[in-house]
Amino acid sequence: NGTRVEEFILLGFPGTWQSRVALVVLFALMYSLTLIGNASIIALVWTSSNLHTPMYFFLCNLSFLEIWYTTGVVPKAIGVILGTSQTISFSVCIFQLFFLLSLGSTECFLLSVMAYDRYLAICYPLRYSCLMNSVLSARLALSSWLGGFLAISLLAFLTSRLTFCGPNVINHFVCDIDSCLALSCSDTRPVELATFLVSIIVVVASCVVTLISYMSIISSILRIQSVRGRKKAFSTCSAHLSVVTIWYGSTMFLYVGPSAQRSLDLNKIVNTFNTVVTPLLNPFIYTLRNKEVKRAL
Repeated sequence: NGTRVEEFILLGFPGTWQSRVALVVLFALMYSLTLIGNASIIALVWTSSNLHTPMYFFLCNLSFLEIWYTTGVVPKAIGVILGTSQTISFSVCIFQLFFLLSLGSTECFLLSVMAYDRYLAICYPLRYSCLMNSVLSARLALSSWLGGFLAISLLAFLTSRLTFCGPNVINHFVCDIDSCLALSCSDTRPVELATFLVSIIVVVASCVVTLISYMSIISSILRIQSVRGRKKAFSTCSAHLSVVTIWYGSTMFLYVGPSAQRSLDLNKIVNTFNTVVTPLLNPFIYTLRNKEVKRAL
């Protein structure tokens, strides 16, 4: 009948009231710990002169990103789960999709930049301070932020041009690309193609840079004569390697490959891990085995 949907209803996690309250408490606790953990890293690096290095500068950028990434999800998700804020307008839905995907793309670029930084530190230790100076690190961080948001601009624009005739129920706690494609009554092939191409450019390309960097790092570590030297070199990049493995594993599942072959319920679970659990883990992964950060703390 030509009627256009102007707002969506987010389904969240259906279940009993007790289970939803328990989930809200868990989300709120994890959100609070994420804010405290990432803000603490930023404050430590800012106040400790020993941590004024490119590696911790990139870590600050990552922590700042994680704060906004989880903030773009959890407060709204809590309202959806409780049933107090289940509706979302079409324009806000597109903005949330753009905001979250842009931050996710920025994280991919930042992780590849951090891998490159570790490559220079381990493979060229004597020239590291000259190769990775403050100007280059600032440019790499800025390029990561700009690249992340620019990469998603076309995708968000194409999604905003889709027509939605009903139903308007999204089986998720956030607006994601797969849910929008499933509800659209117009041709979604351009958006699916753009999603696949952006995924290849952002996720796969940055992952390749990270893999090449770590292949060179491992090769250099294996050439170190002493066992103590190898352990020390590996400890400087083990935390970042753990974060990279967690992030790229879940991100490639969500965005690299045909979306129609995946269950929206499974997407919801993986998205929960990606947007709620991972931002919480990052501060602890980077601090538990890092003597410099623990000393500054």
